Amino acid sequence: MQKRMLKHINLVVVALLLLGCSEFRKIQKSNDADLKYKAAIEYYEEEDYYRAAILFEEVLPLIIGSEKAEKAQFFFANAHFKQGNYLLSAHYYETFFTTYRRSEFAEEALFMHAFSLYKESPRYNLDQTETIEAINAIQNFINLFPSSEYVMQANDIIDQLQTKLERKAFEKAEQYYKLNRLKAAVVAFESFGKDFPDSDKNEVASYLLIEAQYKYASNSIRTKQQERLLEAKEYYEQFIDRYTQSKYNRDAEKIYADIIDDLAKIKESNS
Repeated sequence: MQKRMLKHINLVVVALLLLGCSEFRKIQKSNDADLKYKAAIEYYEEEDYYRAAILFEEVLPLIIGSEKAEKAQFFFANAHFKQGNYLLSAHYYETFFTTYRRSEFAEEALFMHAFSLYKESPRYNLDQTETIEAINAIQNFINLFPSSEYVMQANDIIDQLQTKLERKAFEKAEQYYKLNRLKAAVVAFESFGKDFPDSDKNEVASYLLIEAQYKYASNSIRTKQQERLLEAKEYYEQFIDRYTQSKYNRDAEKIYADIIDDLAKIKESNS
């Protein structure tokens, strides 16, 4: 008995799905813009974002310039966002904002453009082009709508994305150092300090900068050693001035002693 009931229920569900598909196809084939628009709104409100997006895309060219177009364009972008199509939603939110700057949805659309790019941002160890694009978009939103209810969330997103860029930059510099690509490591650690001045990684990055520069100088040809040792000495002095109580001070002082000793030997050999 139960099996028969389950079979009957399944048949009803399948029949309803087929009926729904049949109705949707009829609406798709229709040339009635008003019918397609109303159906798209109904599908959207029922959270059937896939069908809603299809109908919005078909009806938008037919209602350009009408009062309905503004709402349809915004819901079209929302429908893509709800489906996780973040690159598409970013594009359509931006299109909406450009077209309807005075709309009641304009502020939300620009935020959602940036938020879509944020959602598309990859893991920290991958290429961060999308992350940088998202940061720029969010900052643009904050500049245009500094009093927006979304500003706090926007600032939080920027912090998250900056942390991702910071982690990637530090690990890239550290990797150069571990691979003994010392010149690249020096450039990367120095850039890290400039790009992320408030990072809690700056102390270790500044110490590794001394190590990398000293090793780079030691492995250089004789005519370049003095110049590069003096640069290592300068990095040490900057480090000591900034981190007077660092746990790396003892190791830094040992490197400094070696630098002074090497400079003295060069001076002696040149006299």
